[in-house]
Amino acid sequence: MMTEQVLAPAAPDDAVAQFLAVRPRLFGVAYRMLGSAAEAEDVVQEAWIRWQGTNRAVVENPAAFLTTTTSRLAINALTSARARRETYDGPWLPEPVDTSADPLLGAERGEALELAVLLLLEKLTPAERAAYVLREAFGYSHRQVADVLETSEANARQLARRARLALGSERAAHATPARQRELVGAFVAAARAGRLDELERLLARDVVMRNDGGGKVHAARKSLHGVDRVLTFLRFVFGKPWAPGLATLEVVEANGAPAVLVRAVSGEILTVIALEIAPHGIRQVLMVLNPDKLGHVPA
Repeated sequence: MMTEQVLAPAAPDDAVAQFLAVRPRLFGVAYRMLGSAAEAEDVVQEAWIRWQGTNRAVVENPAAFLTTTTSRLAINALTSARARRETYDGPWLPEPVDTSADPLLGAERGEALELAVLLLLEKLTPAERAAYVLREAFGYSHRQVADVLETSEANARQLARRARLALGSERAAHATPARQRELVGAFVAAARAGRLDELERLLARDVVMRNDGGGKVHAARKSLHGVDRVLTFLRFVFGKPWAPGLATLEVVEANGAPAVLVRAVSGEILTVIALEIAPHGIRQVLMVLNPDKLGHVPA
């Protein structure tokens, strides 16, 4: 398990350096908690304000202090974020982020980073989500999780266990990285050519499609279940607005996995499509169309 590096008490001149040293981790925690890069940035900014107002001379472990502060701020922010999502226009999806430079996004491991997993995390309580993120992505011990959540070690262990069971019952078996790259590449090739018969062969029978337009652009207002309904929507998407000559499709890395970036000929990013790929085919098609959510994708 990861152990925090203990630093000497901070002198005022060290405040910025100590904060910047752990900032990637703080953003990684907040992003996994909230599923929104913009909201995560707000939480990290608030943590910086708190750090400036702290008597740093008595802080023995700045990294632990800042991670705890960020985690608690994210838990508070998640409560209000969920209230907003209840009135969101259409299906809500997490905001995709570019992980080409930092595949683990400030964590010890890439857990709780893919869009499909972040979507499942929405079903957990804030405390369960924090316990899962800190334990599975950042390698915190149950004792460290308990300290962050201000609870007992036994309760922290139970929170993490409930989160793992909840996610494990719904997560699809993962295809190998090579299989993921293969299917994403095949999806792009078939979409570019408008070959819907080839797209159909890539989809699992129980495929689900979710489109997040946020009321800003045209998108399906409900989740689409099954190959026929998903293909009908893809026929509209790739047959008209994004037909060859009007848009380009390319494979990029987002949230630690291959994804499809659709860009207009003018250069405007139209959508990021994340594919959850099981051994038997594409199980979920997650299409983020809301332009407010496309600011942190590969440019």
